[in-house]
Amino acid sequence: MTTPSSTAAEWPLWEVFVRSKAGLDHKHCGSLHAADAKMAIQMARDVYTRRQEGTSIWVVRSADIVASDPADKDMYFDPAEDKVYRHPTFFTLPQAVNHM
Repeated sequence: MTTPSSTAAEWPLWEVFVRSKAGLDHKHCGSLHAADAKMAIQMARDVYTRRQEGTSIWVVRSADIVASDPADKDMYFDPAEDKVYRHPTFFTLPQAVNHM
C-alpha cells in the first residue's frame, strides 16, 4: 500500500504559468506535483487562480524545460549590447502598433 506522501513524490514536477485578465503573457507562478497534464491543470487552477484572476493556464513538466547555464551568460547576452538594431529606440512606433 502506498502512502499519499510516497505517491506524490513519484509524480512529476510541473511548472505553472497563468495569464491574467489584464495581461497578454503567461507568467510563472509556481510548481506542483501531479500524475498527468490534466491533473496538473486542475490542481494549478485550484492553487494559483483562487480569486478568478486568470484567463489561461499552462503547465509544463519541469523535466522538459531546457535552459541556458547562468555561467554562460556572457556568451548569450553580452554580445547583444553592440548590436543597436536589436533595440529599436531610435524611432517611434505608430499608434496602430499596440502592445510592443
